[in-house]
Amino acid sequence: MTVLDRYVSREFLMTFGFVLLAFLCLYMLVDFFERIRMFLSNSATPGQIVAYHLYTVPSIVAMMMPACVLLATLITFGLLSRNQEIVAMKANGISLYRAALPVVAFSIAACALNFLLNEFVTPASNWKAEYVKYVEVQKKKEWGTFKQNQIWYKSQSTIYNFKLFSPSENTIRGVTIHHLDAGFALRSRLDAREAVWTGERWELRDVLRTTFDGRDFPAIERLAALPIENIEKPEDLYVVQKSADQMGFRELRDYVRKLRGEGYDATRYETDLQGKIAFVFVSLILALIGVAFPMRSERSGGIAQGIGIGVIIGFSYWIVFAFMLSLGRSGTLPPVVAAWATNVILGIVAGVMFRRVNT
Repeated sequence: MTVLDRYVSREFLMTFGFVLLAFLCLYMLVDFFERIRMFLSNSATPGQIVAYHLYTVPSIVAMMMPACVLLATLITFGLLSRNQEIVAMKANGISLYRAALPVVAFSIAACALNFLLNEFVTPASNWKAEYVKYVEVQKKKEWGTFKQNQIWYKSQSTIYNFKLFSPSENTIRGVTIHHLDAGFALRSRLDAREAVWTGERWELRDVLRTTFDGRDFPAIERLAALPIENIEKPEDLYVVQKSADQMGFRELRDYVRKLRGEGYDATRYETDLQGKIAFVFVSLILALIGVAFPMRSERSGGIAQGIGIGVIIGFSYWIVFAFMLSLGRSGTLPPVVAAWATNVILGIVAGVMFRRVNT
């Protein structure tokens, strides 16, 4: 590593660390005041409040990292340009491409770190944050267990098993209910394609009822619909239902494959899966924009304008990205198109801008 690389790296990393810390503190402060009423109304202890916010730190860092890379790059190269250090580099035969190499390398490292956080850290931390919020603070009953796509719940004389709970549709798919007698022997079993929340209770659809009444052969009956009681309301099921944010890439990929294999619609989760992959590369794309904008602003408005326009473009990414993902989840766009369209468009813009800069 040359002296120039060390100098640019030091300036970039110092700025990146400051921006990341500022963003993290600001986000947590806003989030704290948004949730303080909920914590106070449920008599949450200081330890629970602190634990909840600490568990949210990894996801905040992963979410803010591309924006921090963008701002750190804009500020670093903006200052280099304003202090005529870029001119001095060019006078000594050092191109902008070469000067930007350390920042590009660190942005690639940020992409890798973002992937590792989202794969190994944020799923568990998000799950723990939700557990603290719903179970420890709001005192909702931890009535089930969740593994991949299996929800189990046992009442006094009944065991429930659900393959999939869809919060957006208030629908449970792949329902199996075992009714036991006082001696815990199987009395009857219900198998249903799905259960739909009617507003007051759950209603099983496409039901196969098997009754074990002590005879040699059980009685089997098919029903189009059957109302059932004693299952929690949809909002209580959120405690055990994993969202895409609480699954890593591999777990979510396996989940999508399992849903497809069992004939369920996996569009929403497939869109989230593609979105996880696409988001990894945002830091690199925004770093290229962060290098190019201060150079262009040398002739048109100075560093402030360059940073302002660059920030607008960078944060516009999240708005468009979220909008495209919503189209993918609803099935309006194919999941791959919905997740990658924003990256492709912004990547082309970044490449064109970078090539047009006087290097």
